[in-house]
Amino acid sequence: MRSFCLFIYYLIGQHLPMQPFPGYKFFYKMRYFLVKRIVKKCGKDVIVKDKCYFGNGQRLSIGDRTQLGQNAQLGGEIHLGDDILMGPDIVIMATAHAMDRLDIPINQQGAAEERPVKIGNDVWIGTRAIIMPGVEIGDHSIVASGAVVTKSFEPYSVIGGVPAKLIKKRTDKK
Repeated sequence: MRSFCLFIYYLIGQHLPMQPFPGYKFFYKMRYFLVKRIVKKCGKDVIVKDKCYFGNGQRLSIGDRTQLGQNAQLGGEIHLGDDILMGPDIVIMATAHAMDRLDIPINQQGAAEERPVKIGNDVWIGTRAIIMPGVEIGDHSIVASGAVVTKSFEPYSVIGGVPAKLIKKRTDKK
């Protein structure tokens, strides 16, 4: 059943229209129906926007009420908490290319060891943000649009930049 749902998702499901197309909620439910049967764990009321790619989904866990943004690219072991909001074109990768050997071209070294990514609860990830292997983003954090996150951040962090750095804490007084 899982393989069949994966096939249908990539053939049809990921191409279904989204808001503001009339009936978009029905298409969200169709994508949710498929994704719930593909990924390792899928919470309640998850919204998967169009053209999301997550490979075979076997190492992807999605919390309740999380939204996967349009054109999201997710690869490897990724744990998404509850109430995550993603803008379009997000990239979250738990794997990268090996590049340790100087005597072998990088494109022939294969993949580096997978390092799981964990995104906490109530996190907003802005448009075109990139989250690299091994990163943990704490609960209630905000990742600015275009940020390249190469290290982990504590809860309530507002982060941005290339590479991403702490801009402020959401708990700071104004």
